[in-house]
Amino acid sequence: MHQVDIQLNKKKAVGFVIPLGPANLVAVRTDVGMVGCGAFDVAALDSFSYPAAKVRPSLGPSIVDTDDILRGIVKEANRSALGRGIKTGMTGRQALELL
Repeated sequence: MHQVDIQLNKKKAVGFVIPLGPANLVAVRTDVGMVGCGAFDVAALDSFSYPAAKVRPSLGPSIVDTDDILRGIVKEANRSALGRGIKTGMTGRQALELL
């Protein structure tokens, strides 16, 4: 597993990349919630009232690293994330700024 600190406008986030053979499991979390790759079940996280969104890549076929999360486009957000202002179509970085 690879961990990286990410500076947002008002706080720091922590990114994680977990190699899983042909793909990586990638997410960035703040003290409030997370934005991850398409492998995450954001609806299940909502049952814990945990704000979460997943992104699709802005370039290329898949999310490979935390930079891809930041540039990625939100394709799904759970109710808790929607309540914090996250909307489909925004970038992963924009979503993280709201968390």
